[in-house]
Amino acid sequence: MTSIGVVIVSFNTRELLRGCLESLRGCELPLRVVVADNASHDGSAAMVRARFPDVELIALDRNLGFAAGTNVGLRALGFEQPAAGSQPAHDYCLLLNPDTVVHQGAIEALAAFLAAHPRVGVVGPRLLNPDGSLQAAAFRFPTLMMTALDLFPPGEVLPGRLYNSWWHGRYPHERSASAPFPIDHPLGACMLTRRAVLDQVGLLDEQFFMYAEEVDWCYRVRAAGWSIWQEPRAQVTHVGGASTSQFRSKMQIALYSSRMRFFRKHYSRGFVRGHTWIVRAGMLRAALRAWREFARGRMAADDLRARLWAYGRISQL
Repeated sequence: MTSIGVVIVSFNTRELLRGCLESLRGCELPLRVVVADNASHDGSAAMVRARFPDVELIALDRNLGFAAGTNVGLRALGFEQPAAGSQPAHDYCLLLNPDTVVHQGAIEALAAFLAAHPRVGVVGPRLLNPDGSLQAAAFRFPTLMMTALDLFPPGEVLPGRLYNSWWHGRYPHERSASAPFPIDHPLGACMLTRRAVLDQVGLLDEQFFMYAEEVDWCYRVRAAGWSIWQEPRAQVTHVGGASTSQFRSKMQIALYSSRMRFFRKHYSRGFVRGHTWIVRAGMLRAALRAWREFARGRMAADDLRARLWAYGRISQL
């Protein structure tokens, strides 16, 4: 029977992690679940020890970030360097966010798809928001048009119909697809891969502390000759899709820093220059909008300072 290693990286997501681990109990395939906890201070580690004794907990003493935390879990499962003379313990590995709920039969469907398609290296499920609506989970690799559409949003500056289009890195047929289809990369909330891929491509790049690590890894997977698909018959609820409106300066900087690292690693100098100028124009527009909101009394001074600081830092990446 197919054996699957599961890696979950957690950081202050105790209740969401509890729901995620509960949902894995419905899987009929043998799972070996490893939780790498990035020094949470909300009792996540204690909850795992008390409620899920069958789960292997690695309680880290500091926050290593998502990529490095994932690699800790992968190494614990033996996906990098198994002991000399030992047989590989697992056929597949599931990379799973703690803010997910895996629906009945989802892991089985993903594993069956990999088993039936030997040149597919990674498969992702259909993601749903907590209210049951579809969450975008299939994406193209980044382009300059996608950078422009992110910073000059459709419906505000550019035509609104571009938002869910191919030009914005989406797969429009994702909303109606009932059969599997090839993609550039899935959202990193849930990805099933095979041991051969990890052996060939390696683990995640730990220079990505947060954001874009799955894009980088999938780019390497595709470059190695593997294909990547979505299997919509596998469904997973992803709480992270219910985004907050709170502005978090450090997270905004981390996002653009990771994107720039990805572009400098894989794309041409011309692309990086083009991306830089689009971002700078977008940050100038965002700063002017923030000043306008402040002048109209719709933004507090502290919020304005935080935003302007973030926009300035991003412009200098």
